[in-house]
Amino acid sequence: MITGGEGQLGVALAAGAPGTVEALGRQDLDVGDPQAVARAVERVRPALVVHAGAYTDVDGCEDDRQRAWRVNAEGTANLARVCAAIGARLIYVSTDYVFAGDASRPYEPGDPLQPTSAYGASKLGGELAVRTLLPRDHTIVRTSWVFAARGRNFVRTILRLAAERPELRVVDDQRGRPTCADDLAAWIWALADRGAVGTVHACNAGECTWYGFAREIVAQAGLAARVLPVSTAEFPRPARRPAYSVLSTDAFTAATGIEPRPWKDALAEVLRDLDATGGGRQA
Repeated sequence: MITGGEGQLGVALAAGAPGTVEALGRQDLDVGDPQAVARAVERVRPALVVHAGAYTDVDGCEDDRQRAWRVNAEGTANLARVCAAIGARLIYVSTDYVFAGDASRPYEPGDPLQPTSAYGASKLGGELAVRTLLPRDHTIVRTSWVFAARGRNFVRTILRLAAERPELRVVDDQRGRPTCADDLAAWIWALADRGAVGTVHACNAGECTWYGFAREIVAQAGLAARVLPVSTAEFPRPARRPAYSVLSTDAFTAATGIEPRPWKDALAEVLRDLDATGGGRQA
């Protein structure tokens, strides 16, 4: 069973599932309602739940912390509790925002957790619930900067803006690792196949700032817009973003034998998909 079935990762998970799968979107399941979760899991009786659903609007979480906690922390606890009752495994998709963002080397899974936003705190709440309720039957997969040829994401937004404007200003003091949703889905199924337990980081190889990411998108797409670097201070937002949230994928590779491909290669594939569908400017 997959939660977040209508999202960019949920769609990729359903498309690449190795067996029979039921993908549930927000309209199908309110994870914050423990009775609804119990009914859904009892009906499907899954051997494995991949919890990809979340409230991911970072600034929205800051403005509505109650909703963030209900969906991301309590919702995850609801799923973990029912999985424990029926003997199902749970794979929980978490985030780089559980870290403070002040490191000078890639974060390892066991590094200290210190979220600086309501979104990060709520996702950490979900992690703690999973570890407590399913100590031997869980995998936590932290990822970052997810993009795909579908849904709302940075790649599709930059393509749209670059087609509309001669100049884009993008922050150049936040560094992380872009992640292709299709790759992430395949990695999650690989972790499930190997019965991995514990926490890993799964992202594409390489790192950049949002400015560097935007420049590469515009260059690969052959668009004429200029991309200019600016500081986070020039674009104040309600939620604090990590300045450095590069995640080490060494533990993932050790668990699966998979070396993630470079994010620029994954981006090229997504842009080809968008060209084929004509969907690049509809974000």
